[in-house]
Amino acid sequence: MIIRKATIEDAPAITDLLFLAMDEILFTFIKKTDTAEAKKFLLHFVKNVNNQYSYENCTVLEIDGVVKGAMIIYNGANLQILRQPIIEYVRMHYDPLFNPENETQLGEYYLDSLGVDPKFQGKGLGAKLLQYAISRYVSDQQEVLGLLVEVYNPGAKKLYLKLGFEVVGLKELVGKNLEHLQYKNSFKGKSPSPG
Repeated sequence: MIIRKATIEDAPAITDLLFLAMDEILFTFIKKTDTAEAKKFLLHFVKNVNNQYSYENCTVLEIDGVVKGAMIIYNGANLQILRQPIIEYVRMHYDPLFNPENETQLGEYYLDSLGVDPKFQGKGLGAKLLQYAISRYVSDQQEVLGLLVEVYNPGAKKLYLKLGFEVVGLKELVGKNLEHLQYKNSFKGKSPSPG
């Protein structure tokens, strides 16, 4: 197993994996429940640069040369710049009034999305990616790592809490109620535990 920075060649695999985590939000963006259209939309951004879903912001987990997990992380201070191409595209092609809420902000690195191949779920790959993110951003760079989890997704929340994330508030994003969790060095006695 290798965890590495993504390349543009990984874009199709990244798109399929991130779609697993983002399908409902993507359907909201494109104003219809159309898997092919949503994946086409997402791939457009994954394979390009300077946007929040770009492969530039992606880390992948590879097993035997095949990408089986992917996560998007970027500096929350850059949200407006990274999101602007998406807003413009959605307004031009799907919804002229599109104006999503801010999902992150200055002061945290934001784990936007994480997806694991369904055939490999339940084997700790998501936890491995999260531990990598905690090590890289919190331990090495002394940054705060934040993410959002659906209020009605207790399984994911349980994993995040087990790894040392703490609930710091509530947010709404395109009609979804979400809990805002963060991992930071100031959470005493916390360290990432194995999946």
